[in-house]
Amino acid sequence: MDNLTAARTSMGVSLAFHIIFAALGVGLPVLLMVAEGLGLRNRDATWYALARRWSKAFGVLFVVGAVSGTTLSFEFGLLWPRFMGFASAVIGLPFALEGFAFFLEAIFLGLYLYGWERLSPRAHWLCTIPLVVAGAASAWFVVTANAWMNTPAGFTSVNGKVISVDPIAAILNPSTPTETIHTLLACYQVTGFAVAAVYAFALLRGRNDTYHRRGLALGVLLGSVIAPIQGVIGDASARHVAQYEPTKLAAMEALFHTTTGAAERPFGIPDLTTGQVHFTIEIPKLLSWLAFGDPNATVQGLDAVPRQYWPDVITTHLAFDTMVGLGILMILVPIWYWIAWYRRGKATPVASTWLLRALVALGPLSFLALEAGWIVTERGRQPWIIHNVMLVKDGVTPAPGVGLSLLLFVGIYVALAVTTVLLLRRIGRQPKAFTADEDHAPLPAEVG
Repeated sequence: MDNLTAARTSMGVSLAFHIIFAALGVGLPVLLMVAEGLGLRNRDATWYALARRWSKAFGVLFVVGAVSGTTLSFEFGLLWPRFMGFASAVIGLPFALEGFAFFLEAIFLGLYLYGWERLSPRAHWLCTIPLVVAGAASAWFVVTANAWMNTPAGFTSVNGKVISVDPIAAILNPSTPTETIHTLLACYQVTGFAVAAVYAFALLRGRNDTYHRRGLALGVLLGSVIAPIQGVIGDASARHVAQYEPTKLAAMEALFHTTTGAAERPFGIPDLTTGQVHFTIEIPKLLSWLAFGDPNATVQGLDAVPRQYWPDVITTHLAFDTMVGLGILMILVPIWYWIAWYRRGKATPVASTWLLRALVALGPLSFLALEAGWIVTERGRQPWIIHNVMLVKDGVTPAPGVGLSLLLFVGIYVALAVTTVLLLRRIGRQPKAFTADEDHAPLPAEVG
């Protein structure tokens, strides 16, 4: 395996693994804040039980996310020294600020995990606020660096060397607003549906009590609130791509030829030889309207750039369709849930077994949508590592042994994945301190 293939594979595996824990690290503090806040306000021990169980899971996920994130930082330096040599002066600031946000989150996570019996309930709940803020800030700063790779700004280079830098302009590059919001919403969305899937599965196994119904309802609530907002932001992101990264849009839509009044072709398999999309449905002029608000607008196709600068069209198109299709599903299934909840009453179990099965499936499918969106962002920019500035092949290390490092990193992630699953299963099987339906269950002594 050549260096370029091995390095790209290594980064792909690392990012696909890390993004799961990064997303949960951003989203779970929101559920902790809401659940414990409801317990504090209503003197309700069931909400406290949910928050306490989730806090244990969050502790495990945070550690695994930290380890996989540290591994990624090593990979940047080891596998992509030419890229880092060029870009570090420009995007070093957001990575440094992400480090401060991470340390802040770690400090308050320690206070939160070990403060259940040591802090007053109100002080303990207040610790969730910096967890939410720091988690979001950490993700925001990292994503600005990726946004800069898509629309580089804030620097001047001569003969391949950076000679002046405006770090604020680099952070606030044209892609930052849409990409950061889109990513943060995705974190909250997948967290909600992941939690809902756990409790839907428990209900399918007959654990019909207040504890599990509330866990399901809160997870669905977070996901269902975010999903339609995500649709609006996703549309804004696509319009941004149409303006700043037209080749990426052409790959997303498998548009081989520049077209006036371009049709939307959802799904289908692109044929690179004939320039056709097989097994698709053509909706006239819809792509032009979605991209530019004008059904007769001209949309740039792949034929506008030399073939060597085409992205991976098949992967990008299929990933984009997967993300959009699952995004629609994440709007429809919660609507089904809330209709069932309204018809049967909030105190009764969800009626439909098929609804619970759909919610169970939505957990892993939401992560699939997250991964697909990241693939669109990264593969759609190829073959550029910095759009129109540096090719991926020019950023990789010339040193030998990259294939060996790939095996090492894959081994690390397999070990982390197995350990995480075992620990989460152990946490999930721990008995609760009380029966969830007992309204007189014990509360923290200081409450009231």
